[in-house]
Amino acid sequence: MTGATVETAETRAAATPRARRRRRTKPSRIALHAFLIVTVFLWASPILWAIFTAMRPYSDTSEHGYVSWPSHLNFENFANAYTQSNMIHYFFNSIIITIPAIFFILLFSSAVAFVVSRYTYWFTVPLLIFFMAANLLPQQVVLQPLYRLYLWLPLPTWLADSGYLYDSYVGLIAINVAFQTGFCTFVLANYMKTLPRSLSEAARVDGAGVLRQYFRITLPLCLPALAALATLEFTFIYNDFLWALILSPDQDKQPITAALNNLQGEFFTDNNLLSAGALLTAVPTLLVFVLLQKQFVRGLTLGANKG
Repeated sequence: MTGATVETAETRAAATPRARRRRRTKPSRIALHAFLIVTVFLWASPILWAIFTAMRPYSDTSEHGYVSWPSHLNFENFANAYTQSNMIHYFFNSIIITIPAIFFILLFSSAVAFVVSRYTYWFTVPLLIFFMAANLLPQQVVLQPLYRLYLWLPLPTWLADSGYLYDSYVGLIAINVAFQTGFCTFVLANYMKTLPRSLSEAARVDGAGVLRQYFRITLPLCLPALAALATLEFTFIYNDFLWALILSPDQDKQPITAALNNLQGEFFTDNNLLSAGALLTAVPTLLVFVLLQKQFVRGLTLGANKG
């Protein structure tokens, strides 16, 4: 009797709509997981190939080719790339350029976004359009006028050894701030529009001024978005090589991307060594993403569903 009851219960459970739906969707779920596995493999294959190449000696690849099974693997290329490129010097140059640039980008963009999203002046919409239009301008188009402008604009000697904006840390910071502020303004303006206006209205009733509303109310609520933008901007500025090559020819002030350029010879390039150097330069960006991963994901999703 008990066995019949158990069998009847199992039969009834198998006949439920949820069980039937699970049986119907099982092939589609298998196909979805297979598609995701293939996509992840295709996405990660360049990095995996770079790691594989970096761990092979050059003599092995020159004899058997890059598409072959290695005789042995080691980390010698990583040590050689670190020492030959003077990577630690260029890393500190990148930090000197990237950290102040991110600070000023987030400060300026959040201030403009605050005005655009919280006030209805006649110039708020044209101001936002102006910032967005600057992002549509290719950087290569303005290389020549910016180069001449940097040669002409003077700076105090305590800010630039040359006495001009050209070939200085300040010049590299300023150009990144100029080109990245528009994107951050657009993102933060849309994010701030999702915040309840009642918070600002209550603060005004309590006598809070504009600066207090900005620093004490709006910015703390925008921390997820600011963290997400800081992660993106760190990646953009840290990996930049165009402006450093054009506006700072002195290698003492160039960022870490110049270290990879130093690993290339005039007549010969060791791709194994170059792969190891590229992986080493990518480590700081990976660390920043890991440390700010929760804030990054939260900043991209929070405010997606308004109301």
